[in-house]
Amino acid sequence: MSRIGRKPIEVPGGVEVTLNNTAITVKGPKGTLTRELHRDMKVTVEGNTITVERPSDNKEHRSLHGTTRSVVSNMVSGVTEGFSKSLELVGVGYRASKSGEKIVLNVGYSHPVEITPESGIEFEVPSNTKIIVRGIDKERVGAYAAQIRSVREPEPYKGKGIKYEGERIIRKEGKAGKKK
Repeated sequence: MSRIGRKPIEVPGGVEVTLNNTAITVKGPKGTLTRELHRDMKVTVEGNTITVERPSDNKEHRSLHGTTRSVVSNMVSGVTEGFSKSLELVGVGYRASKSGEKIVLNVGYSHPVEITPESGIEFEVPSNTKIIVRGIDKERVGAYAAQIRSVREPEPYKGKGIKYEGERIIRKEGKAGKKK
């Protein structure tokens, strides 16, 4: 049995969970999230705990069990604490600035790149080489961080580009290191 799927999810005070057939709605101090879950997974709310059960031990149900529990857990923690991803700009002249709600990236192209957030996502630029993406939906925060990173992915020779905070870039030697 799935060790993650078995664990009950504790619902903190101020969070309201509503089940509607296969849809789950979680309402908290930071906002509301709604998601359609797989029709076979059985989600129950008893008091301040949520449990996820699977109907059988076949491969599909086993794989969905832990995933469904993690998705619901992320919804609960998203509406209470929120999620954030930090990105760093590495390179001479690479910088970011915030213009209203959107961010403007100068990363070596002939033009600045503008990225506008959807509702529920916000950008923060504490310094001109750091970007923080915040929101209540973990999936969308990660997708926006990946979209920003894809503007100029880090290259393997000097490591220039946009990378996640703490990401380790594997470096290549270059052509001078080939000679023997």
